[in-house]
Amino acid sequence: MTEIAQAIKAHAKPHYESEVIEFLANMPQPVVAAVQGECSTGALELALACDLIVAGESARFSEVYARWGLTPVWGLSLRLPRRIGSARAREMIFTCRTYTGREAEHFHLANFCFSDHELEAGLAKLSAEILGNSWYANQVCKRILIETDALPLREAHAHDMFKNEGVAPDAERRVEAFFSRRAGRQ
Repeated sequence: MTEIAQAIKAHAKPHYESEVIEFLANMPQPVVAAVQGECSTGALELALACDLIVAGESARFSEVYARWGLTPVWGLSLRLPRRIGSARAREMIFTCRTYTGREAEHFHLANFCFSDHELEAGLAKLSAEILGNSWYANQVCKRILIETDALPLREAHAHDMFKNEGVAPDAERRVEAFFSRRAGRQ
């Protein structure tokens, strides 16, 4: 087995894992991570690359690189503070504590936490909500969120004004459908 591992490592592209995580983070459509059970170190780095994190109550989040004398190299130390704030990220990184799905939801690491038996239904409802919106508008909004992250407000606003098309190809149909439904209720 050691020979196989060495052969794979010899032919592996350096920093491949980081590139996979960046690819995931920069996909044009919204990406949702569903977490049940352990989500630690590398798995947490994958989850943080997603736009939304949905946890089951059985989820256990931790960042334990320091426990093993390792350091994050796939972006965790950059994404975690942006997601939950610097103070909470420092707590997770320095203490190596484990947090439940409910705790993760409480401090905004997870967007939602469902009981384990309701997780699939919760994911289906969330997915339907996202898919019910304009795919084009979601992609433009995601691109703006990525490209303006951490920019000062003035620069971000200028970016938004000059790079945002403002109208999705399906906008007219969606607005007409809205007013048709509204007129039907009166």
